[in-house]
Amino acid sequence: MTHAPAGIDRRACAALDAADPLASFRSRFDLPEGVVYLDGNSLGALPRDTPAFVQHVMREEWGVGLIRSWNDAGWFAKPTDLGDRLAPIIGAAPGETVIAESTSTSLFQAAAAAARLRPKRRVIVAERGNFPTDLYMLESVQELMGGGTALERRLIADDGPTLADVLDEDVAVVVLTHVDYRTGRMHDMAEVTRQVHEAGAVVVWDLCHSVGAVPVDLNAAGADLAVGCTYKYLNGGPGSPSFIWVAERHQAAVRPPLTGWHGHAKPFDFTVDYAPAPGITRFRIGTPQLLSAAGLEASLRMWAEVDMARIRKKSLALTDLFIDLVDTRLADRFGAEVVTPREHHRRGSQVSLRVDGGYPIMQALIERGVIGDFRAPDLIRFGFTPLYTSFTDVWDAVVRLEDILTTGVWREAHFERRGEVT
Repeated sequence: MTHAPAGIDRRACAALDAADPLASFRSRFDLPEGVVYLDGNSLGALPRDTPAFVQHVMREEWGVGLIRSWNDAGWFAKPTDLGDRLAPIIGAAPGETVIAESTSTSLFQAAAAAARLRPKRRVIVAERGNFPTDLYMLESVQELMGGGTALERRLIADDGPTLADVLDEDVAVVVLTHVDYRTGRMHDMAEVTRQVHEAGAVVVWDLCHSVGAVPVDLNAAGADLAVGCTYKYLNGGPGSPSFIWVAERHQAAVRPPLTGWHGHAKPFDFTVDYAPAPGITRFRIGTPQLLSAAGLEASLRMWAEVDMARIRKKSLALTDLFIDLVDTRLADRFGAEVVTPREHHRRGSQVSLRVDGGYPIMQALIERGVIGDFRAPDLIRFGFTPLYTSFTDVWDAVVRLEDILTTGVWREAHFERRGEVT
């Protein structure tokens, strides 16, 4: 399906759901009755098997096994074991991925390590539209690597300057978000990586809005390093750990800036001087977040059954349907503008709209049982998670949004009140 059929209605959407090969996964999530959840691009829904698995880790491995579980339950090896389970989803080979700390910490680790691979170069390139933490962490990398003369940071944007405009022999590393968190625009990873390599630089990919939503093949693209989170489309739960990926060809040379004891070659020798562990393990820092990792492990068990080609096909069908319904029901009447690319090869698994009154409109929509989110200054976002989002969800979301815009209920004063998190 590339466009909504003429005259599509809720019954037609239900027929699409009945023919959906991924439909059975929806019952494996604990979705609240009556809620259309379109915010999996911020926090994934709860898999039904996760609470029992986390309870097992708490009551059995921690409660009964106590400290013995570092060996008996494989706690110490968990970051690399889970990294290998995640690897097929991102096109990684075994031994290239490790579960880490927060995404911000992992971005700092990866960007600094990448810059150290090109020590004679003095420029970091990033997108102005990168998620802000990426830009903030790069400021820290500039301070770390400056040695009295801070690294220069060059920012590119869709409306210029472009990557081609700024790439030269001074660029050490390029840090890009694969799928833009505001608009859902997706880079051609292989082509961008080729451009960066032609300039002699290395690239770090932020996969936070890609992993579990669109097919990713880091090795096929020739990528260098990547980071990502696991609490969005992977449904690892709030605070589930990030991951770091480093291509095998770089692992012997990379030097992460944070050299914690779990990244030591022999951590339990307790020596005074640091010696990096071989391979991806050197990117470990300290004690892994095991309770958070348990939520991720439960979800990855389910992901082992998932065909990413089917995920992508359904993602495009869901977003096509949403875009077409917005075009036919909302665009002319209410000025709702789809800012997400319409071309499949440039689109992730979300659709963002620009509409006057974005924040209160989203709050009114949430009150009506459709959960999306708002991103300043003027975008409302809808994330489509193929494992549990249905075609009837898409229909219901647009119909309720249309009613809110028609009645003007969103103008009520209480919808303007902003919480700490938007």
